[in-house]
Amino acid sequence: MTATEVMVEPATLRAVRARPVLVPLRRPVIAGIGRFDEWPLVLVDVETSAGVTGSAYLAPYRAAAMPAIVAEIDDLAAVWRGKAIAPADAFGVFGDALNVVGIAGVSMIARAALDMALWDAHAKAAGLPLVRLLGGTPGPVRAYNSNGLWRHEIATLAEEAAQLRDEGGFTAMKLRLGHPSLRHDLDAIKAVRDGAGEVDLMVDFNQALGYGDAIRRCHELDEQGLYWFEEPIRYDNIEGYRHLAQRVRTPLQLGENYYGARDLFTFLRAGAVPYAMADLMRIGGVSGWLRTAGLAAAAGTQLSNHLYPEISAHLMRVTPTAHWLEWVDWAAPVLAEPLRPVDGCLTVRDAPGTGVAWDETAVRKYAVG
Repeated sequence: MTATEVMVEPATLRAVRARPVLVPLRRPVIAGIGRFDEWPLVLVDVETSAGVTGSAYLAPYRAAAMPAIVAEIDDLAAVWRGKAIAPADAFGVFGDALNVVGIAGVSMIARAALDMALWDAHAKAAGLPLVRLLGGTPGPVRAYNSNGLWRHEIATLAEEAAQLRDEGGFTAMKLRLGHPSLRHDLDAIKAVRDGAGEVDLMVDFNQALGYGDAIRRCHELDEQGLYWFEEPIRYDNIEGYRHLAQRVRTPLQLGENYYGARDLFTFLRAGAVPYAMADLMRIGGVSGWLRTAGLAAAAGTQLSNHLYPEISAHLMRVTPTAHWLEWVDWAAPVLAEPLRPVDGCLTVRDAPGTGVAWDETAVRKYAVG
């Protein structure tokens, strides 16, 4: 070693903090799983020995599940405390540690939370936005507006669709279907088009239909020029999706409920995935996304995100088969600098990390417990 060389110790994980909050939604989420006027989030911060803090959040749907998720995050934090801020290494160790209790469900959710926060810390330490750390560049990602059009009064859909179009210059949006009758679904589609005009219209059934009814309903809707049919049946019915994909012309979309890259592989092998999407909480955070994106690229399957637009926008820029970004602003009430769509696109800031940071005044206001 010469006199000018200095050995620099890598930063290590010093502490982890996970905080549950309930934030207000501008429009209620209304689907088969229930109505949500508030949205539960778990805010996660990892503190490093170098004084850098990495942040991420989870949206676990059920507020009652947050204590269990926080407990599992704390469990994994103890596994990695004092070790280097090396997200890929930590992701593998977390998987090994949880293998005996199962690697999906709460296990993967907690693993993903720490993974996203560690990647944020890693990018900040490097002085780079996550997209540059991964070898890409910041730039626009085309998005559809998913902030409304739930299964509520059809009479309100036209006005709401016009609002969604104008919120950020959107040319695409998502409508939730699966009403008790075909007539209701057709009326909902017409209302949205009356309000928004010519837009790409994705529809999501939120697993509302049985397999037989899904064949009928999707056939009946095939003439509507919809962009995709998302999750018409239970997400884990592999054979059902394989057969359904052969019976309808409108491409099927599924994947938000995949736990890890292996789930995508299973559906790809069955020939059941025309379009795919990944949810960072379930797919395994940044590390899980990168593995999944590689599979999708090898299969030539276009990959979209589900929720978490702040981090997903970085990842879509380095995903070979990147398709659509789902825009929601549900975490905005506690974010220090929420992203805003422009001309139907989302562009991350060219600043270190993922851009996720907290408005601590809002966090205190919406804290649970």
